[in-house]
Amino acid sequence: MKLLPFRRRRAAAAVVVLASLLLYGCTGTDPLAEAVNAGTSNYVAGDGSVTEYASAARGGTVKLTGKLFDGTTVTDTDWAGKVTVLNVWYAACAPCRAEAPDLAALHADFGPQDVQFYGINTRDEAPTSDAFGRTFGIKYPSIQDRDGKVLLSLTEYVPPQAVPTTLVLDKQGRVAARILGIAEKSTLKAIITDALDGQTPDNS
Repeated sequence: MKLLPFRRRRAAAAVVVLASLLLYGCTGTDPLAEAVNAGTSNYVAGDGSVTEYASAARGGTVKLTGKLFDGTTVTDTDWAGKVTVLNVWYAACAPCRAEAPDLAALHADFGPQDVQFYGINTRDEAPTSDAFGRTFGIKYPSIQDRDGKVLLSLTEYVPPQAVPTTLVLDKQGRVAARILGIAEKSTLKAIITDALDGQTPDNS
């Protein structure tokens, strides 16, 4: 696949950015995780920035356990060997609503290619989440995370920092890319495609 211009601009800085984020995740304070932990998961603005991580600097497999709205437990073993997209959202978040149709379309496009999508909902109960799914045609499940445990787990790898945040995990379950704010469809599509192909900033 021909690489998009944004990847060329960002690839050289990916390792440096990752190092600072990992340091931040270990010693700093993630405003989104703080808000959720305090029970005030209001919208935290993201700037739409995209960060891709070189394979050698991705760290370990993201380890987490959560419950879907239907009560099913999901863990990192459920995405072993697959590319996984994690999207942090809640129904009243305007940017979440704006990006929802594109996420639904990408899920439909990539589902047959063994790409998994999960939402991480920081605020809603099941009826609200279900209504959102019906409105925007979201067919993939969401983890209920009102207590913030899943978000706090993610800060060990890369801080979400905003709602929405979208993470793409490679086939080893490591964070390959993070989008803060609205995930632009063509950008997210390129990142998922590269993760499927094993493309990274250090070998592309």
